[in-house]
Amino acid sequence: MAWYNEIGNDFDTVLSSRIRFARNLSAYPFGNKLKENEAREIISAVSASLDGKGFRKIDFDDISPTEAASYVEKHFVSREFAAKKTPHSLLINENSGTAIMICEEDHIRLQSILPGLALEEAFKIACEYDDILDSVLDIAYNEDLGYLTHCPTNLGTGMRASVMMFLPALTMANRISSLASELSKIGLTMRGMYGEGSESRGCLYQISNQITLGITEEDTLKKLGDVISQINEQERKLRSSIKGENLERLRDKVLRSEGILKYAHMLSSAEFIEHFSTIRLGIALGIVTDISYAVLGDLLITTLPAVLTLSSGDKPKNDAERDRARAKLVKNALGK
Repeated sequence: MAWYNEIGNDFDTVLSSRIRFARNLSAYPFGNKLKENEAREIISAVSASLDGKGFRKIDFDDISPTEAASYVEKHFVSREFAAKKTPHSLLINENSGTAIMICEEDHIRLQSILPGLALEEAFKIACEYDDILDSVLDIAYNEDLGYLTHCPTNLGTGMRASVMMFLPALTMANRISSLASELSKIGLTMRGMYGEGSESRGCLYQISNQITLGITEEDTLKKLGDVISQINEQERKLRSSIKGENLERLRDKVLRSEGILKYAHMLSSAEFIEHFSTIRLGIALGIVTDISYAVLGDLLITTLPAVLTLSSGDKPKNDAERDRARAKLVKNALGK
């Protein structure tokens, strides 16, 4: 699921769009109160509801910690889901960009992730599978409160809409804190690459709605879409204002980063993210012409520790071996 690659639109600041629905089954207690047999019953019922719809099932009881971590790195599951000890499973449909966590905090966490600015399209896909589940399962719903969820902040629509944005110019101008403050005043939040509790890396920020009660899904999408357009405009104006000596210094930084990625013998994950950010800005400004967004975006995932470990023929045994494997992977991808 290449959610991190660009699509053809004017929003080169947006890497991906995600819609997530939180749902629960009426006959069972919320996740933290579930017994093992109840969790397995929910897993069986949800899986059966989507049988024949192109989903692949992964039981997390049967995979290694490294495999579980790789699904976190690919944004299929949350860190909390990967670390659970009670029965929990994942359904993935790569063709539609859909992943469903079963028995996370809520019984069902259905999400659709698409590349670029595609909130409406992701919403349509998520609704398609949500409708299937609703037609087969007894979903917990209240006329006044909407969908009943484990956390009260998800009551109502149970929907979180988010976009992953690349904002290097706003970051360099030290405007991220003020932007986050402004967003919170209108019911939106800004987080790191992996959502709540994660740090911001590589000038990547996840922007999503906070309010789910007393507002429709359509209103949420419109508000978020309007705000993304405004942020996109701010970022582009700041990029275009980089001129003269500042542009020359940035050019030097970009080309140094390109050289490191093409010729380094060892490369840590943190170091790659740093150079990823610099080169991606260089592509946007026309400084880098022989690396595409698609290649760079693919490396953003394939260089992550767990994904890299699983994909390497000779499994790295320590950080040093993994750093050498990462440098080799990047060098090959960039044609060196």
